[in-house]
Amino acid sequence: MGSAEFILIGGLLLAAFAVYSFVTVLLNQSADQEVLSWASGSQPVKSKSFLINFSRPLVYQLTLQHSQKVKSASYRKNIEKLIMTSGLSQELNVDEFIGLQIFWGLVFPALVVLLNFTLEMGLPIFLVLAIFPGGAYFPFLYARGEKKSRELSVRSDLPFFADLLALSTEAGLDFISAIQRIAEKADGRVLADELNIVLKDIKLGASRADALRGLSRRLDTGEITSFVAVLIDADATGASISQVLKDQSVQIRQQRFVNAEKAGARASQLMLVPMILFILPAVFIVVFGPVAIQFMTGGK
Repeated sequence: MGSAEFILIGGLLLAAFAVYSFVTVLLNQSADQEVLSWASGSQPVKSKSFLINFSRPLVYQLTLQHSQKVKSASYRKNIEKLIMTSGLSQELNVDEFIGLQIFWGLVFPALVVLLNFTLEMGLPIFLVLAIFPGGAYFPFLYARGEKKSRELSVRSDLPFFADLLALSTEAGLDFISAIQRIAEKADGRVLADELNIVLKDIKLGASRADALRGLSRRLDTGEITSFVAVLIDADATGASISQVLKDQSVQIRQQRFVNAEKAGARASQLMLVPMILFILPAVFIVVFGPVAIQFMTGGK
């Protein structure tokens, strides 16, 4: 069988897949609309990732209806937690996340394999095979990168926010008014956005403790968890909020200093590896190279 026959077969398979996809989309259009409906009832916001924006229409047409067939409750719960802690709740939902995994893990690599074969692109087989697991893992990489960025922002802003809250409460504002004033002044920061969500939850009827626990779940960092636990305890026991906030600010700064010392010690240890493998051999060559040459040539 020649290359022309393979191209014909590949074209027929693509045509059959296109017909199947078109019919499936028509039959599942209403179900897809329900899948893409967010908790707020609005459409998802534009993603920061070009790849997600590029593939979103294809995911909607090809793989979104199949993401509902993934019924594992634990897997869906883990994805939901990752989306929440990475701040992507307005950008992705669980079904679209799984649809992205299916698209980048199966459909896109299969298209690459077909094009590589029919057009004789000459891509190495190991590179084509590596696209399969790498593509399926792409949504996780994006979400975890966003989560790491949020954690760094929150750790940087938390002592400053705690100081401002302490000063505001000492000046006569109650705790909720102080949060509102600071969130307005620091608009655009991750912690300010999360505090606005806390205020919104309280306005909708949630207790202060429940709203703060929601903040702890969304950010999922040790500093915020400890900070929220102390605030809830102080609110329950009637302790002075301003003094608690001052103590927390000092403790957070001390913890940051300890973490910086640990990171510095770890960096000095990691620097030993390139020094031993690359720098020391170069120094030995420069210092002892002429001596070795003279010894081998007998001093001539």
